[in-house]
Amino acid sequence: QVQLVESGGGLVQPGGSLRLSCAVSGVTFSTLAMGWFRQAPGQEREFVAAISWNGGWTNYADSVKGRFTIARDNAKNTLYLQMNSLKPEDTAVYLCAVRRVGYAFGDTSPNVYRYWGQGTQVTVSS
Repeated sequence: QVQLVESGGGLVQPGGSLRLSCAVSGVTFSTLAMGWFRQAPGQEREFVAAISWNGGWTNYADSVKGRFTIARDNAKNTLYLQMNSLKPEDTAVYLCAVRRVGYAFGDTSPNVYRYWGQGTQVTVSS
């Protein structure tokens, strides 16, 4: 059974930082590319960042480039998202996902991802 469990969300002031974690089980994590998405109320799921199986390749949405960093620890089967300089428009539920094999890495569509976590709420507000 594949499980993805996000943690680390919360309420933070504008300009603050948070580090999200995603613990993965039931798949061979070290061989799979991973991604982070976010979804605000009434909006579509939005790509945030992706990382290759060994961390050698990363991709970011323009809206978070330079502020967010995706990383992974294959020994711990865990994916991370370091979020700095947070803005109110970053408020959303953040979800991690396991990428399907065989798709171009530049494809940021949610359909390219097979397994999803339940998400963790991030609220940026003063």
